[in-house]
Amino acid sequence: MTLTFDAHPRSSLVVALDFDSLTSAVKFAKQVADLVGMFKIGNQLFTAAGPAAVKEVAALGTGIFLDLKFHDIPNTVAGAVLSAAAMSGVQLVNVHALGGHAMLEAAVQAISAGVPMGADRPRLLAVTILTSVDQKTMKEVGIGGTPKLRVVKLAELAKKAGVDGVVASVEEAKAIRKACGRDFLIVTPGVRSKSSAVESKSEDQARKATPTEAIRAGADFLVVGRPILAAPDPRAAAQAIVDEIAAAK
Repeated sequence: MTLTFDAHPRSSLVVALDFDSLTSAVKFAKQVADLVGMFKIGNQLFTAAGPAAVKEVAALGTGIFLDLKFHDIPNTVAGAVLSAAAMSGVQLVNVHALGGHAMLEAAVQAISAGVPMGADRPRLLAVTILTSVDQKTMKEVGIGGTPKLRVVKLAELAKKAGVDGVVASVEEAKAIRKACGRDFLIVTPGVRSKSSAVESKSEDQARKATPTEAIRAGADFLVVGRPILAAPDPRAAAQAIVDEIAAAK
């Protein structure tokens, strides 16, 4: 799996562009583009600006993790994944593992369908259990067991369907690596440096960890949002995380 993953620690850092304005997102991205491997464009920015967000951010020279978490009937998800994979600069696309095997297989087939023969394609990820979800929340929606147990089962389901990797918290990364092997990508959100400026009242991640913990647990990519976006000096915050990744590898 090539992506644009190089030996430099910055290739593991994905910065979430959680903005509702493309102008604001691009202005911020320009500040740290040389320090990160990818930018994540999620529902907030994509709803506000659409494919233009992907085009303008990708023009900065970084890869794009298009984090739209598709979850629908197989045919609809296949169409969405096909469209996402066709956007220049997109390196990671995701769907919800809870959509089931048929939906995951449809997404796997679609991720390659629009790519010219021999060309590298985006990698497909399956979202397991959101990092904002704890055991109490799982029980509320009728999902039994612990988050760790469910996440590993969903990761195994995704791998069986041909998905390239998963989005999961650091707490499950070691178990996923053991169950799914070294070539299976693990992307971990909820990453917070010990010196993070994120206030507890604004924190909605139930399962989170430091960059060091994430790398040592086996994560390939670390998604960081507010600890960089809300920092007084975003460049310094991004550099500190890259330095921590380097020390942990």
